[in-house]
Amino acid sequence: MRELIVTENSTIDGVVELAGDWFSPGDTDPDVDQSDVLATLREQRENADALLLGRVTFEDMRGYWPKQTEDTTGISAYLDSVSKYVLSSTLTEPEWENTTVLSGELRSEIERLKAAEGRDIVTTGSISLVWALIAEGLVDEYRLFVYPVVVGEGRRLFEGPTGVPKLRLVEERPFASGIVLLRYRAASS
Repeated sequence: MRELIVTENSTIDGVVELAGDWFSPGDTDPDVDQSDVLATLREQRENADALLLGRVTFEDMRGYWPKQTEDTTGISAYLDSVSKYVLSSTLTEPEWENTTVLSGELRSEIERLKAAEGRDIVTTGSISLVWALIAEGLVDEYRLFVYPVVVGEGRRLFEGPTGVPKLRLVEERPFASGIVLLRYRAASS
């Protein structure tokens, strides 16, 4: 069975969505080599063949990534080729290749995706969707890229959900930039 992985950028104080904008503490010192972070992201992309998004994050990404013709990170090419699933009751035409709109009940849609052949299913951003996935007990792993900044306000990963499972740390990986990857699995996984 495929696993559902939540990957989020986070500040030290737990903010995953800054008020009014993309999460951008990534505006780190340009002189700091981030090749180690990019290598880790590439490794994670190679283990995933599906991306699950909420409508707002999907529309933000659709409006940005296809226009990045000189992207050297590989993210734009990956997003164009990966199977994308957007959970929405209002979106009918995704207007981005390899995208399927899921408009059914959350649990059944996700269980169907997890039961299909393939590699990991990753969701990122999409905090309202992530909260619903947490509440339904559908998340197998959390990958948090924690940035060495404090912003004080914004939406947090574990701000509103209920039923957060007991988690166990399976990896901690520091990077040269001061970012730290923390991987947690639900204790039952």
